[in-house]
Amino acid sequence: MNNKSRNFTRWIFIGVIALALLGRYLYMRPAQSEGDGFPSFESTRLDGRPFSLEALRGRYVLLDFWGSWCGPCRKQNPELVALYQQYGQSRFTDAEGFTIVSVGIEEDRQRWLRAIERDGLVWPDHILDLSSSLRFFNSPLAKRYGIRQVPTTYLLGPQGNVIAINLPADQVNRYLKTKLTN
Repeated sequence: MNNKSRNFTRWIFIGVIALALLGRYLYMRPAQSEGDGFPSFESTRLDGRPFSLEALRGRYVLLDFWGSWCGPCRKQNPELVALYQQYGQSRFTDAEGFTIVSVGIEEDRQRWLRAIERDGLVWPDHILDLSSSLRFFNSPLAKRYGIRQVPTTYLLGPQGNVIAINLPADQVNRYLKTKLTN
């Protein structure tokens, strides 16, 4: 094979890799964007009471799509607990409060319950998005909101708009701190 053929083959290979990476990025990108209104949903909480995202309007909401089977999700949980402990009873200049809504994308309810208990997830809004197969991201809420990886988080503003997507807990903390009433 001559040099021209090798160079051509290299460029083809690089092009294929670049297209694959771009395709993966576009596929994994969350369905909602910053500034969008986040579509409401209704479900049932862990304790059996009805849940409506719409009912949380007027508060900052950290919507956390996670899984008990997901290492990065479980690693993030202590940071979420700290956020809830710090801001769960707070008042803000433009909002009534702050809460977290955890949506567990699962196939095993018992494993989900154990993870909530072990990780000390004390907020009241835990939603089980149960999948009947090993294809987790085909569960109803994951499909509806285009969730293709966990953890995926949305920080929602008091009017239900998306403020940020996958913002690290320390940056959520900084944002909320600037909104506290004095």
